[in-house]
Amino acid sequence: MAYLRAMPSDTARTGLQGVADAAKAAQGGEGEKRGLPPVHLWNPAHCGDIDIRIRKDGVWFHEGSPIGREALVRLFSTILRRDPDGFHLVTPVEKMKIVVEDAPFIAVRVDRVGEALRFLTNVGDEVEAGPENAIRVEEDPATGEPRPYLHVRRGLEALIARPVFYELVEMAAEGDTPDGPRLGVASNGAWFPIGPGEAEPA
Repeated sequence: MAYLRAMPSDTARTGLQGVADAAKAAQGGEGEKRGLPPVHLWNPAHCGDIDIRIRKDGVWFHEGSPIGREALVRLFSTILRRDPDGFHLVTPVEKMKIVVEDAPFIAVRVDRVGEALRFLTNVGDEVEAGPENAIRVEEDPATGEPRPYLHVRRGLEALIARPVFYELVEMAAEGDTPDGPRLGVASNGAWFPIGPGEAEPA
């Protein structure tokens, strides 16, 4: 299988370029949508941490500096995995832990396409909300403001950008729930509450 072909022997390649090289090698066959490699099937030994941080606003940093190459960020996003002990960049031969301050992705656009809400993330994923890709809204404990999220794949979520969330509010309709009237949006046969209804105090 092309994904599992051997990596270069000098795999002591720690650092940004080494992970980038491994990620490119891991994408050598037909994967899931958008060419995503099957990181859920790989169980390499934990190789340590790499100084990569994804800030709350979705900007990726390496050693304190923003990663300015959009193509590199998109490449890394395809080998990102969430495990019980945190987020990792994973290839068939290495697993490097990174820091994610909130959600690893940002949903920057939404379109109504038939019965679906189709989102675009800052790393190029197109995701339709539905039973397997839920929308959820939390309350920011510091500000009381809503923090909406979209499930992207295998436990990885995108924070829905504020302008996009406002679009969802404009699309929302009121529905009855066990918690009382709520505003919500429908997509692919699922309904997602996103805020209080008119009969419920905000």
